[in-house]
Amino acid sequence: MTRTIMLQGTGSDVGKTVLVAGLCRIAANRGLKVRPFKPQNMSNNAAVSADGGEIGRAQWLQSLAARVPSSVHMNPVLLKPQSETGSQIVVQGKVAGEARGRDYQALKPKLMDAVLDSFARVSEGADLVVVEGAGSPAEINLRAGDIANMGFATRAGVPVVLVGDIDRGGVIASLVGTHTILSEEDRRMVTGYLVNKFRGDVSLFDAGIEAVGRFTGWPCFGVVPWLKPAARLPAEDSVVLERLAGGAGGALRVAVPLLPRIANFDDLDPLKAEPEVDLVFVRPGERLPADAGLVVLPGSKSTIADLADLRAAGWDADLALHMRRGGRVIGICGGYQMLGTRIGDPLGIEGRPQTVEGLGLLAVETEMAPEKVVRNSRARSVPYDVPLEGYEIHLGRSTGPDALRPAVMIDGRPDGAVSPDGRVMGTYLHGLFSSNDFRARLLSDFGVTGGGFDYRRSVDEALDAVAAELETVLDRGWLERLLAGP
Repeated sequence: MTRTIMLQGTGSDVGKTVLVAGLCRIAANRGLKVRPFKPQNMSNNAAVSADGGEIGRAQWLQSLAARVPSSVHMNPVLLKPQSETGSQIVVQGKVAGEARGRDYQALKPKLMDAVLDSFARVSEGADLVVVEGAGSPAEINLRAGDIANMGFATRAGVPVVLVGDIDRGGVIASLVGTHTILSEEDRRMVTGYLVNKFRGDVSLFDAGIEAVGRFTGWPCFGVVPWLKPAARLPAEDSVVLERLAGGAGGALRVAVPLLPRIANFDDLDPLKAEPEVDLVFVRPGERLPADAGLVVLPGSKSTIADLADLRAAGWDADLALHMRRGGRVIGICGGYQMLGTRIGDPLGIEGRPQTVEGLGLLAVETEMAPEKVVRNSRARSVPYDVPLEGYEIHLGRSTGPDALRPAVMIDGRPDGAVSPDGRVMGTYLHGLFSSNDFRARLLSDFGVTGGGFDYRRSVDEALDAVAAELETVLDRGWLERLLAGP
């Protein structure tokens, strides 16, 4: 019989994703058939699953931790924010429509059937399914029709472990407060809790454990330290980018404008991990650094809106100055579209029908179209003649004179564009920088040594390190009961 456990948080960004991945890797290392599952995710950091649909990047990472192919059923409902109030809705890997926040609350109960269907498929043949909640069950204003937390747990009969983040402060109040406001039915689903991101002497929290137990009756299943290997894993939530400081030093400074609707920003992780690269996320109100050798325009969920924000921040003028200084620019997906001369949206896919002027750094024009390209791809860099492997998730088609000089060949077809002087390049291929050979050749153009480590292997090694550390701090009895053999 398949065992299940669900990690829910006292809030967002408490570390559920990494804990689920760690538990999946522990189970996989013990020979169990383990699967990750997240009923509903909200993220513009998407991945293409092995069966060819969109899922949250976190569930792709968790499937890697579980050593199983990813599936659309691991994340049956994916919300991709494209405005302050509305999101694109992806159900079992395919776009099902769009909804504003209030409208989506009314739609959620209708999505429960898809969630339960996917959960049954993921559970079939598995020894263990580790489920990740979204946000917090303490958001009782959203409890009616909930599919992400207690609504799912009660319907599917999945026991819950609550995760609190001590690093942000108030962890005792958040745990006890969650207990207080949950309904009796929901409260009965909670079997215990974890305290995450602890720094220092863990014995200092003994009195905290006693206090939480006195108020709630819940046992503590472990106090988890700040997991340093997790820094080598792709982050899912863009809230992480908001906390990133400036660069940490390096021979080559790479600047990345922090666009409001940035998508698939883990494209940049391999560059960030290079010892000789100083990757700087530039916030609105800051200038693109004058000493940057390379500027990367990342993916975007709403290209036209983010292009307007880029101009409002003055980064278009900074880019023009960067080019006059002899700098280089790479645009990925939405960033590639921004680099062209024109973006047309005659059907109003990103809002109202309109045509806007691009940055004019590549002689290509983009027209948005409703057909969405979603696929994993093998490719080859044209300028460097090295193999690439990545994925495509985009709307629109870009054509023009510079597209006659493609940046990559994807499955034998040309993609992207390169300027006549070779200093501006754009492509729809995500995962460009994951290629060790590509990074080595790119960085050598700047006189920098790079590509000396295998990024994909480093992610897998980080998952093993997270799992090993968790095994030492989680309650032994609870862990052994969870991971008991078939």
